[in-house]
Amino acid sequence: MEPEVQFFNRECSWVEFNARVLHEAFRTDLPLMERLKFISIVSSNFDEFFQVRVAAIKQLMRTAPQTKDASGLSPAALLEQISSRCHQITKVQYETLMSDILPALAKEGFPYLKANQYTPEQKSFTDSLFRHDIFPVLTPMRTDAEQFPHIGNMKLHAAFLLDEMPGVHKKTSVLAPKASHNLLALVPIPDRMERIVWLPSSDGTKPFTLLDDIVLLYGKELFSGYTVKETLLFKVARDADFAVDEDAGSNFIQAMEEVLVKRQSSHPVRLLCNSTSEKILTTLKDKLHIASDDIYEINGILDPSALMPLLSIEEAPKYRYKEWKHFYPASLPEEGTYWNTFRQKDILLHVPYESYEPVVRFISDAAKDENVLAIKMTLYRTGNNSPIVNALKEAAGNGKQVTVFVELKARFDEQRNISWAGELEQAGATVIYGVVKLKVHAKICLIVRRESDGIRRYVHLSTGNYNPETAQQYQDLSIFTSNHEIALDATYFFNVISGYSILQPMRHLLMAPVDLKQRLIELIEREIRQSTKDSPGLIIAKMNSLCHKDIIKRLYKASQAGVRILLNVRGICTLVPGVKGLSENIRVISVIDRYLEHSRIAYFQNSGSEELYLSSADWMERNLDKRIELMFPVIDPTVFKTVKETLLLYFKDTTHSYELFPDGSWEPVSASKDMKETRVQETLYQRYKKFDEKRKSQPRAEFTVRRKN
Repeated sequence: MEPEVQFFNRECSWVEFNARVLHEAFRTDLPLMERLKFISIVSSNFDEFFQVRVAAIKQLMRTAPQTKDASGLSPAALLEQISSRCHQITKVQYETLMSDILPALAKEGFPYLKANQYTPEQKSFTDSLFRHDIFPVLTPMRTDAEQFPHIGNMKLHAAFLLDEMPGVHKKTSVLAPKASHNLLALVPIPDRMERIVWLPSSDGTKPFTLLDDIVLLYGKELFSGYTVKETLLFKVARDADFAVDEDAGSNFIQAMEEVLVKRQSSHPVRLLCNSTSEKILTTLKDKLHIASDDIYEINGILDPSALMPLLSIEEAPKYRYKEWKHFYPASLPEEGTYWNTFRQKDILLHVPYESYEPVVRFISDAAKDENVLAIKMTLYRTGNNSPIVNALKEAAGNGKQVTVFVELKARFDEQRNISWAGELEQAGATVIYGVVKLKVHAKICLIVRRESDGIRRYVHLSTGNYNPETAQQYQDLSIFTSNHEIALDATYFFNVISGYSILQPMRHLLMAPVDLKQRLIELIEREIRQSTKDSPGLIIAKMNSLCHKDIIKRLYKASQAGVRILLNVRGICTLVPGVKGLSENIRVISVIDRYLEHSRIAYFQNSGSEELYLSSADWMERNLDKRIELMFPVIDPTVFKTVKETLLLYFKDTTHSYELFPDGSWEPVSASKDMKETRVQETLYQRYKKFDEKRKSQPRAEFTVRRKN
């Protein structure tokens, strides 16, 4: 009898990923500020999770309440599980922040002070600050009108419960409230003001408070003639799971901007608040039509991301990870251009261990090079003030044919992408706003250059975004190549996504949603066919998420055929490993460390004729079926060896690795008595450090020029 195919729920798996991130914040062996950062990451992740994934489940509960997902859960049952686990994680998160991390900061001389802890000097300071800098910016909103005030998405608010002062005479006015007791007023906390406020001190410490505390303390100044009975801080997350009208044609940007507006007034999906006033909370619950399960009451600082500026203070390096440099690649020349190097061999770039400078220089050099005719590339997330965008604008200004595929539907980066897409168009670049009904998530740049022996094309293919900022924190792999066949495939790829060209057969590049998924299935099936008891097959893969049912079923089939499968999945994993007769040959681990693991790698043993691929795509339905993605082979032998060694190293980590078990639990991996303790990111850093030291120790070539006497 065939074993029953099993799946974990995708959303519950994502929640458990955040539990693993939070576990890093518990570790007293980590630097204090890094623990604080992990606390903040959980908050940011949950903000997006509720706006998108929980919102989608709530919509499904309204439209198709009887449906069940692959794990067998209905929308209502799933929401119940999510709520229970998220409440549990949130409670532990804030207990860790308030009872562990903040007291530890105080011991180091950086105490967080609530308003009731201010000294007379600090009260005088904050009173003056409020009157001169904060009070003029605040806008109190009354709630006794017919329509409850608009509460913007993810906007922090202070709520005040008011009573009319006895004996205070008020003139009758149309603006006067009908009642004189339990009046509720709301005050948005200004986004543009720093939430951390440093306080004066005479004891050598550097105390700080929050803008929120000051507003709550002096907020009574906003309501003359009234007393403040109770206060509450809160933030509402709203449904952000909106699809843009893909048929809007020339009005697509306008349609996209309308989606951004909708986010500010859509259905609330979570209310995060400090638990200081049941009366105010009851009113908010009623007026916002929010369920009790969607209310998260915390005892502490609302939204720990407000504390992130602490990571940048002068003393912060003492409480952060020891600095790891981003080494200049030993395989690239420090001076001059890269064209000659790329003509000779493929070059692998491994960020953030290696510097992202070569990618920026690759595009900047092309912008200035009079022999470069065209630049084509995809852009998904680029960050602020991007040097890559600036180089593309320069290239267009220099007369190059610049074509940029901008994905406006990159969630929560839409406004930024709209802005710099307009700048590119003004500079003379051709901007293509994605593909109808598909997100362009592939990471590729093609440069066409006229050389002495004809036209040559250079290609950069990556697992990560063209974003120099995140490249300092996200682990990604990319390859520079002038391989003629790959360059031809790249040309075909751009022709397909920019015009009406039918898809030409590509020899090396695999494209979703066309043939990437089918190729993955074929590679797994080939491993099954070739696997024997004496020589079992082997599949090793690294990715951010794994939840594509077709792929998982093939992996189960491979496991049953004796194929060994090693998976490094950072986030979501709906595959159930270690089930006898189903997945007993599958091991799943997840590495959570100082750098965010972001690369996608797939290795297939192929009876000794090994194949290795890099990709922009995770093994998810959205990536393989609903996005334009690329998977590309590692062809150069030297690059192949390096990537394979890197992939294998992840399964030796015993310090920041977690293993998934059949019951859905993730347990930290530790070294046994006969094992050497290994931290994969530390090992990789030391490897690239040695490469850099070797490069610096090699004398530069000197040339003697003969001249006629």
